[in-house]
Amino acid sequence: MTDCTAHRRYVGRFAPSPTGPLHLGSLVAAMASYLDAKVHHGRWLVRIEDVDGDRNVAGADQHILASLERCGMAWDGDVTWQSRRTALYDAALRQLGDLVYPCGCSRREIADSQLRLGGRQAQALIYPGTCRHGLAPGKTARALRLKVPQSPHCVRAFDDRWAGHISQDLTDDVGDFVIRRADGFWAYQLAVVVDDGAQDITDIVRGADLLDSTPRQLYLQQVLGLPHPSYLHVPVVVNELGEKLSKQTGAQAFDTGAAPQQLLTQALLPAARFLGMDIAATSIADFWRQAIPAWENVLAHTCAPVR
Repeated sequence: MTDCTAHRRYVGRFAPSPTGPLHLGSLVAAMASYLDAKVHHGRWLVRIEDVDGDRNVAGADQHILASLERCGMAWDGDVTWQSRRTALYDAALRQLGDLVYPCGCSRREIADSQLRLGGRQAQALIYPGTCRHGLAPGKTARALRLKVPQSPHCVRAFDDRWAGHISQDLTDDVGDFVIRRADGFWAYQLAVVVDDGAQDITDIVRGADLLDSTPRQLYLQQVLGLPHPSYLHVPVVVNELGEKLSKQTGAQAFDTGAAPQQLLTQALLPAARFLGMDIAATSIADFWRQAIPAWENVLAHTCAPVR
């Protein structure tokens, strides 16, 4: 395994949304990001992504932090909360200038436009540029969108350390995308890019459900003059129906105040097995002693090294 510290200082992060306690799926993402930072002798930060106020659950942030501590994952520096960083997002909006425009379209209107243009309703909604040159008479601004270049097409590609080469044509596959939502909350795409840049994040390890977001984030990094981190998207945990394990699909919290041995056998060891690590630990401390070299072995057989 190539030691990235020979070239740069590794800074990773785990950025959960406080929509509920950690479940097995979120623990897998936390564990992968934590282990990757440890293998590369880097820093591991924790950021609470609570910018979406309507989905936040009171006390979930503290429950998440307590669960990480009980599982033996200690972060570096202070925890940050997105809700306390809105000045950074305001500054980014000003920097984007004329690339941003108000949009008055609802999701239903976008879906109807897509159908008229020959798309299928089952596909992801692709914004057709309805408000790009100004709001139609009688329309009220709802969201703010970022212009995506039309000619030549805006293609963004990257080499994911797990999934390999990924390329997406933002012009055809996404269109101008939202950076501030109709409800007034900052969109995930803008907030995560600004925060990663402000915290000097060099390496992002997260779930594969966010793989499709990365080209948009690469484009935002470019127009904001921010560096491109390295990416590693681990497979997501699914339920018996093949759905991503989440609060919406009935995922249960793994940390209910049980004894450390139960945390080990009911959460840490299953998460390790999902990531391809064969560990037979007798305590949480013993687990991490084995997990760090085990993750390095997973990387050596599955992933490209950090450059």
